[in-house]
Amino acid sequence: MKTDAIYKELGISDQVLDYCRKVEKGLEDRFARIDETAEYNQMKVIKAMQENRVSDVHFAATTGYGYNDLGRDTLEKVYASIFHTEEALVRPNLISGTHALHVALSGNLRPGDELLSPVGKPYDTLEEVIGIRESAGSLKEYGVSYRQVDLLPGGKFDYQGIAAAINNRTKLVTIQRSKGYDTRPTFSVEQIGELISFIKSIKPEVICMVDNCYGEFVETIEPTDVGADMAVGSLIKNPGGGLAPIGGYIVGKRECIEQASYRLSAPGLGREVGASLGLNTAFYQGLFLSPTVVAGALKGAIFAANVYEKLGFAVVPDGKEERYDIIQAITLGSPEGVIAFCQGIQAAAPVDSYVSPEPWDMPGYDAPVIMAAGAFVQGSSIELSADGPIKPPYAVYFQGGLTWYHAKLGIMMSLQKLAEKNLVTL
Repeated sequence: MKTDAIYKELGISDQVLDYCRKVEKGLEDRFARIDETAEYNQMKVIKAMQENRVSDVHFAATTGYGYNDLGRDTLEKVYASIFHTEEALVRPNLISGTHALHVALSGNLRPGDELLSPVGKPYDTLEEVIGIRESAGSLKEYGVSYRQVDLLPGGKFDYQGIAAAINNRTKLVTIQRSKGYDTRPTFSVEQIGELISFIKSIKPEVICMVDNCYGEFVETIEPTDVGADMAVGSLIKNPGGGLAPIGGYIVGKRECIEQASYRLSAPGLGREVGASLGLNTAFYQGLFLSPTVVAGALKGAIFAANVYEKLGFAVVPDGKEERYDIIQAITLGSPEGVIAFCQGIQAAAPVDSYVSPEPWDMPGYDAPVIMAAGAFVQGSSIELSADGPIKPPYAVYFQGGLTWYHAKLGIMMSLQKLAEKNLVTL
């Protein structure tokens, strides 16, 4: 086969290629179901764009204050339609998922309020936002307290503990959908809905916010379809489709979005300002492509789970579980394994494939972190990437791939690097 020959030219051995071909053959039915979800979500995006009368006039750039930016305002209506919410903020000056979460939190919390996480510790970069780790400008410095309820064994919600934690100061509940740097399961939208319903039965007025990063378009419904007051994410993850060069979104109830907009710009200005700077075309087109891009990333994650599970490694989710985000956790058990895996992902990249990533003390993390990403957009985790902290249990987190074929090459190359260093036996 011609494809086998070019894989060999890229450095994949016959042994790795044969093993991965066998794994792929057994995934045809899973992949067909992913394509069905992608088709539904593609139609959902097209319907939202048509209903909001998207036109080429909306691709025009604005500068300065950005008053009356029709493209920006219409894009936000499209997002509100897709997520079935009252309002949306979709802006290039939301520079990351962490920043979007910070804006949503700080916009809706006041001194004396309490923030509750019913799903354990949040993602590492939010620790300093909240004040779990001391940091200038944290919510803690502004008089917002924090409480968390850890998950039960197996990743189940501790409903009894959550009920006991909710009090008269509890203003906002933050629910992280994806696993972050943890090996717990990712929550389905249905599970999130059950949790929100339970919380609202105790305190109906509490704001329920979902960190939706890595989960958009994985299912046919989103957290705002099951009661979330806000959902927050990054445009250099799923909804940007690999084309958005920066940006984030906050969707939800009108009052929540208004409050967030005053934190993003300034009190009295809110969402009326903010130039799009010529990025609207990438935002629209990336959103249009997102369902099929996410489908490719999901296939890569399932392929990775099966490739490594059959070799005896612990993987979350396992090779047969339903998928609720694009991240695949693989516990390799040693620093050398994590490093070799990431070096394989880097070697498969179209950009900087010749670079060999090494762990470093990255801002916002409490341990050295290794990151592999030969991406067209710096830090874009909808593009093929892998990363992980160099600390027990030495798990690596793989995600992305703008196409299924690229994701497949990345996994094969990661296995190749592990085999070359005698860290795996095929």
